[in-house]
Amino acid sequence: MSTEKRKVYGIDVHKAFLVATVLDREGKSETRRIQQNPESLLEFRDWIQSENCESVAFESTADYWRSLYLVLEGRVPVTVANAHHIKHVPGRKTDITDSRWIAQLELNGLITPSRIFAGEMYDLRSLTRSRELLVQNRTELKNKIHHLLDSTSIRLSSVISDLFGKSGTIILKGLVQNKPFEEIIESLPKKMRGSADAISSAIPASNPPVFLVLLQSYLKLVDDLDNEIKLLEGRIREALINKSREIQILTSIPVIGFIGVSTLIAEIGDVHDFEDADKLTKWAGLTPSVYQSANVTRTGSITKQGSRHIRWILVELGHVAIRSPGRIRTFFERLMPKKGYKKAIVAVARKMLRIVWHLLVHDEVFVDDFPRSKQVKFPKMPKKIQAVGINRIIELLSTASEVIFKDRNQEIFRLGLSD
Repeated sequence: MSTEKRKVYGIDVHKAFLVATVLDREGKSETRRIQQNPESLLEFRDWIQSENCESVAFESTADYWRSLYLVLEGRVPVTVANAHHIKHVPGRKTDITDSRWIAQLELNGLITPSRIFAGEMYDLRSLTRSRELLVQNRTELKNKIHHLLDSTSIRLSSVISDLFGKSGTIILKGLVQNKPFEEIIESLPKKMRGSADAISSAIPASNPPVFLVLLQSYLKLVDDLDNEIKLLEGRIREALINKSREIQILTSIPVIGFIGVSTLIAEIGDVHDFEDADKLTKWAGLTPSVYQSANVTRTGSITKQGSRHIRWILVELGHVAIRSPGRIRTFFERLMPKKGYKKAIVAVARKMLRIVWHLLVHDEVFVDDFPRSKQVKFPKMPKKIQAVGINRIIELLSTASEVIFKDRNQEIFRLGLSD
């Protein structure tokens, strides 16, 4: 915990303005309202430096705090507080009392600083989160296309497994371009042409003009998002060029690929900031909340106080991990009967994060000694063979083979003499 200070600033951050209160140990305070623009922020920094304050504290409210942090970084000691630890404190009715309360907490060293990402790590995190947002928007558009098709009684999803795969895209774009059905079928891969009758029955003879306009618009947006996602992925690869060892370590875990690696590196940052794996899982919000009363201790759902992005990717990776043999699947199968699927998958996500911490800190690769090869199961022998015995069967087959070879040699010898 930080030591007590003599003079600090507490700032309540908003989108368009700031409310700042300077507070000293004698209780003297002054509050000002500052606009969120470059000129006002620079004037505010000069005021802070003229007051000789020891630190400035504010909440990490959305992204509004970022410009303030960049102005003060390197000039004044800054403490960025997690809003969750402050926002539920009672008795604060106005922005002025908000800023004064933050200043009071900072004056007494009661604020735990948040981890701030800067430079290349901040850029990488921005890229991975932007890609995640674009993927979510693309998924939303694809769902709209599904609903649009259902509203016009086009049941392609019952014929084609992936509506946005190669065959599905050809059919949808063919509908938009009003191509004849025969031409659409001819442009499909050969393996899909055999389903021409099923596809024909899934598509009405005519479609409303408004449907075609909307479908064309949605498909264009999906294509645009595909291109933007590919561009961002290229940028992410460039940003990871100095993380080859971390990539090698994390990809040694079978279920983690490019998206998992980039998201984990971007969200965790420097793993050595955490003394142990428990600190990392707690920071990620994957540890159960604890309730204590007298001698009774109860645990509830996970706290969800950390990065929702790292929780999302770990749960997604957990869903994949439990489908393949290995330690993680064994862990899940042991928990699932007792905890249920949802709690067990969260426990898998927490365990995977602990594995990630251990591998990165100790510079090791993941080794799963679980036997991955499928065990061959021999079919049961017929009852007659079981009654005679397998050894007796082998003996009879050996005797029969000797007789066959003997007869064959005699036949060859006989034929040679006749020639």
